[in-house]
Order: sequence, then C-alpha cells, then structure tokens
Amino acid sequence: MDRNALFERNIKALSQRHPELCSRLRAANPGITRYHFLESRSGETIPALIDVKGSSRPLHSTMDPKREAKRLIDTTEEGFLVFLGLGGAYLAEAALERDGIGMALVIEYDLNGLAELLSNIDYSCLFEDPRFRLLVDNSKEETERNILNLYQPALFGGIRVIPLRSRTDLEAEPFIIAGNAITAAIEKISADYSVQAHFGKRWFSNIIRNLKAAEKNEIKLPRIDKTARESSLRFAVCGAGPSLSAQIKQLRSKRNELFLISSDTSLPCLLNEGIIPDAVISIDCQHISYHHFFSGLPEDVILFLDLASPPLLASRFENHCFFTGPHPLTHYISMNRNTMFELDTSGGNVTYAAISLAERLGAAEIELYGADFSYPMGISYARGSYIYSFFDAGQNRLSPREAQASAFLFRTALEKKYRPLASGNSWYYETNVMKLYRERLEEKSKSMESVLIPVEGMGAPIQISPVKNLRRNQTSFPAVEASSGAEEFLQHYRDEIVSLREPGKNAAEYLSSLKGGEQTVFATILPAIAALKRRSPGGDFRELFMETKGYCLKEINRVLSE
Repeated sequence: MDRNALFERNIKALSQRHPELCSRLRAANPGITRYHFLESRSGETIPALIDVKGSSRPLHSTMDPKREAKRLIDTTEEGFLVFLGLGGAYLAEAALERDGIGMALVIEYDLNGLAELLSNIDYSCLFEDPRFRLLVDNSKEETERNILNLYQPALFGGIRVIPLRSRTDLEAEPFIIAGNAITAAIEKISADYSVQAHFGKRWFSNIIRNLKAAEKNEIKLPRIDKTARESSLRFAVCGAGPSLSAQIKQLRSKRNELFLISSDTSLPCLLNEGIIPDAVISIDCQHISYHHFFSGLPEDVILFLDLASPPLLASRFENHCFFTGPHPLTHYISMNRNTMFELDTSGGNVTYAAISLAERLGAAEIELYGADFSYPMGISYARGSYIYSFFDAGQNRLSPREAQASAFLFRTALEKKYRPLASGNSWYYETNVMKLYRERLEEKSKSMESVLIPVEGMGAPIQISPVKNLRRNQTSFPAVEASSGAEEFLQHYRDEIVSLREPGKNAAEYLSSLKGGEQTVFATILPAIAALKRRSPGGDFRELFMETKGYCLKEINRVLSE
C-alpha cells in the first residue's frame, strides 16, 4: 500500500472519535522528515526517531517489538493506561489485547511527525478500537481537562502511566509537562471519586425523595431590594472556620449593611451571637446536617437546599428553596424540569456554594468570613458549631472532649504551615482536601463578576485574583412554569433506566455504544456505581452495572409507591 493510501486508511479509522485531530493532520507538513523506518527480525515496521545530531534512534526492539511490548504489559495491572509516546503503537496494541484494560490513551507531540507515522505504519485496527484515544500537541491544561473527561475510576479501575522511554528521553520536556498534568488531574479525580464512593447511593436516594417537595419552589427574598438600595448589593458569606469567632465583632458592626448568607455549619455560631442571617445554604447529603439546625431556623430566613440534601430538612422548614448542582442526576432533572435553578457547587464545600448563591442573587461585593480552609492553631471549627455539642454528648472518662477533638483533627494526614499576621506569627494545619477546596475557590475568583473580599483570619491565606471589567449582576431566577409532576417525571426516568441496554464486560465499549440521551441517563447513575463498586470492588463492569440498575429501580419504585 502506498503512503497516501495508508495515510487515508489511518485517517478514516481515526476520524470516528478524533475528527478535529484528523483535520489538523490533513493540514500537516508532509515534507518534514522526523523518522526513518526499519524492519525488525520478526517483520514489523520500527520507527526510528532522528535526533538533533542526525542519528536514528529505534523506538522499539529491532528483534521482536510485539513480544517486548507484551512482556511489559503483562507486568501491568488492569485499568486505565496512559502511554507517553505512540511509536509503532506496539504497547497500546498489547494492552488492548487484554479484556481487563478499560482504556488506552496515547499522548504524543509533533503533529508533522505523527502525520509521517500515519503514512508509513498501519494503525487502523488500533484506531477503530473504542477503548483507544489519542492526544496530540495538547497544552498542560488541555491534557488535564481530557484526563478529567475520560477517566472514570468507577468504570476503569486504577490509572497507570507508561512512558515509551526511547521516545520520551529524546524530547523530555513536553512529556514531563504531560506527566504533571496527569498528576494534577488524578488528584482532582481522586478527591471527587472518594466523595462519590461514599455518598453516591445517598445522593440518589435523597434526590428522588426531594422531588415532590421541590414542586413548589417559590423564592421569596424581601431583603434583596432593600439591600440593593442601601448598600449597592453588598453581601457577606459566613463559613464556620475558627477565625469566625474573632470576626464576629466586625460582622456585627456591618450587619445592617449586608445581605448575609450563612453556611449551615456556621448557622448555630451566628445564632449564639444573636446574629440572624438572611439566608442559609446546605449541600451536605448526610444526616449529620440535622445537627446544624437543632437551634431552629428563624421564620424569615430562607433555607437554600441542594436537591441531594436529607429530605427531613425540607419537611422541617417550610421556607426553603431547592437548587440543583453538578451531580449528573440533578443536572438531568434541571434539563427536564423547570422548577429549580442551578448553582455552581463544584468547589465541593458549602462556603463555595454560598459564594455562588451570592453571585446568583446579584452581589457586587462579597465579604467572606470564617473561610480558613485549614485548622488554625489546631482548632477545627468556630465556637458554637455543632461539633462541640456532638463531642460533649459522646464524652466519658475514657474519651473526653479533648480526646475526641484530637482524634477528629488527626483522622487524615496534616501539614503544618506558618503565616505572619499583624498580631504576630500564626500557624495552621492543612489537609490535601482543604487545600483543594481553597484552590478551587481561588480559581473561581478569576471568573467572578462579584468582588470577593476575604476578611483576614488565622487560617490558610486565600489568593484572590483582581476583577476586571466588573459589571453589576442582576438577581436572576427562572420563573416557575408548568412542568410535569414529580411522579410523572420519576415514571419517565424509571423507564429510561429500564431501557438502558445490558453491557459486556468492558466499560469503554459500552460507553461508545450509547447514543444521544442514553449517555445522559447512564451518567445519572455513575455516582451510585462508584458507591457500589466501593462495597464490591472485585466484580466486573457488567455485574456492577446490573447491580446499580437494580438498586436505582428499587429506590424509584419505593418512592412511587409512597
């Protein structure tokens, strides 16, 4: 087969999942020579990369590249494999010969060199495999984003990076950058997956049970107009970090100038100090959320609830309003019903969600109190928060409050850090999760139209980006229009789950077979899949899917029968 015909054959196979890359390859410069091509003793084509000195460096064994690749892959655990460098693709081909490999992703650089490879080696069978993906000349941000989109731990298991050393050693810098991007993506995915694995089932259960309560989602915020006239849409958001105890005096002096949104955790702290917020927001699906409301909720305070919140909260307080977040099921609901609004809760913590709510309500400025994202001076929460009464209720002579507080503090790995303050040097403990929360907030500040003003505390300093081209937000909520009832929606959703086809053992092949709305419906049960996989890690994908499908249908039928 001549070079042009071979190139077209590869492009046709690649275009099934990478049409944009194919367009770039067609525009590549075919006159640049980056490779020599050799024949191994076993008869395979071996690409040899030409280095800066003009020498050719074979990228695979010149004896038997397939046997060499198989030996390496046989030592690799099953899961999601990332290959740094394509070469003759013998490693990726060997990997995809194993049923337990969820996906093989190849990261390569030099578009012209890739076009040359596609003109000399037949990759068409590899490119047609639904488990194969290829990234070419991606920036660090693009690589990280692609890993975030492609890698699903619940479906694929662990992730492993395998460099083609003969390729990466010759052009180390871009592959080092790619490795850093993969590490950054894995850190984010691990944090999110851990949450899904712990709460996926509870999210599902709470969401479908809250739908009936969410049908009458009326929004009444009488203080918004007053705040807009008197203080140019100035808001305050309260977290429950220990610094809040020291900031209460400052907050009290400004209380009448601000529309105050409290996190559920900081609510009892404020009420103990005689400060009544205008709104409270809660996103936690756990029953521990009840502890924040043992002191009650003043009548005029509106309670904003994530649709995945415990149903008892909505039944206890009438003045509530549901919103949807990034959970795929709540997103699916917001797409199909128009009785709720969406908030950005992707930061993973309630303070982040409260800031998103302030933005949505039209804040021009948001003062941030009690946002430590750390344990300053080894203290976990502000005075008055639920945790102290929780420790008091469980203490005895063998387990006093101090011992419980210490156990709570050191339940995960901590890093001690120091920071200078006007009153002298201070220190705090930081966990990886808290650091991630803070970094997500800092990233959010880059795109916020509201000015975020962290009030100085004792915890981890928050680096806020300056706001450019600021424009005044407008309070914006969708009008509540006619929509299908909760019961009708759940019947429709149940039918959609029932109609999902049964998969084989491989998740990537199944995902590739889903069409249109099937992909969206499947995404709604992914967190539940993660939770069930945590309990039964040994099963294959088909067993896990069928178990999850059965669980979801059982929960929906239970709600419909109530």
